[in-house]
Amino acid sequence: MMREEKNLETIPVGPLGIICLPSCKALGDKINSYIVDWRMKRENEHTATLPFNGYLKDSYLVDAKVPRFGSGEGKGIINQSVRGDDLYILTDVTNYSLTYSLCGFTNHMSPDDHFQDLKRVIAAVGGKARRITVIMPFLYESRQHKRTGRESLDCALALQELTNMGVENIITFDAHDPRVQNAIPLKGFETVTPAYQFIKSLLQKETITVDSDHMMIISPDEGGTSRAVYYSNVLGLDLGMFYKRRDYSRIVNGRNPIVAHEFLGSSVEGKDCLVIDDMISSGESMLDVAAELKKRKARRVFLASSFGLFTNGLEKFDQYYQDGMIDRILTTNLIYQTPELLKKPYYINVDMSKYIALIIDTLNHDTSISELLDPIERINRILMKYGQKK
Repeated sequence: MMREEKNLETIPVGPLGIICLPSCKALGDKINSYIVDWRMKRENEHTATLPFNGYLKDSYLVDAKVPRFGSGEGKGIINQSVRGDDLYILTDVTNYSLTYSLCGFTNHMSPDDHFQDLKRVIAAVGGKARRITVIMPFLYESRQHKRTGRESLDCALALQELTNMGVENIITFDAHDPRVQNAIPLKGFETVTPAYQFIKSLLQKETITVDSDHMMIISPDEGGTSRAVYYSNVLGLDLGMFYKRRDYSRIVNGRNPIVAHEFLGSSVEGKDCLVIDDMISSGESMLDVAAELKKRKARRVFLASSFGLFTNGLEKFDQYYQDGMIDRILTTNLIYQTPELLKKPYYINVDMSKYIALIIDTLNHDTSISELLDPIERINRILMKYGQKK
């Protein structure tokens, strides 16, 4: 059954409202446009009835602000009624491009600042909404998800804090460790993988042959093996894995330095290699993996990551591209992308706005999103479209 028909079988939970914090404005505008367009085109005799009140709007974006005082303190303001609404709040905790004034100094917003703003907006709702869902593509503090010593468990605390404030569902993408949802076992937690969007974007931009003789999936470390196994099984490709051999006798910059990247798997010679990971932070590991693959005579190297943080800039990526070590980098628009990154000849921007709009539209109708979370059918269709599968 088509998504449109399934949605219209159920009454919406409440009038749809989307709050896009400033960190997610560009993405939120695209999501809103999709939903407005879909609902205007739907033919349904019930849209004029009371349960569908507020179903058709010119915009579902809620007017919400998070201003700050000169001291750097802030507050959340909602300038319209949200009583009874089914609210979806979008935030990008990694967007460092936003600034605020602190006693005359200009501060760039950190993940902590964005998380506080999210809580301020939830507090401003004041429990009047029918339901609150937080869409946080990059899960706040997701790399601090387990203890290795006497450490804080920041991600678990953040999830509990949100649910204690009345949040019913949290939707994130490619969580560093999905088991962190154990911190809130009675609330909704979904971690979504952009596998279909990566494959579609690569097929659109590059001429590739998706079979085990011409292509291979690579995991850059042991932690991402399950992610790479999924891609290899869905696409029918061989899997290779690198593991980081570290020097545990010393600590440099808070971690044990990597001595070498060891490879496990069949030969990559003459094959296109798709390296899959959840995030590119400094990028050192991914670039080291790309260099190792080229040493092993890989044909082309594509780096795909849900989140392109590029914390150390793009100079090293430029150099590796010029040296022929990498051919393409794919990251999503789930987090902030610099104008410089978008202009790079090797960069492929993977747009996730339509996918998020589908999730919001489906959840607003209180319909299962299981089919959206499992993209195997859509992957098979796109492979057939490009002649990669019969």
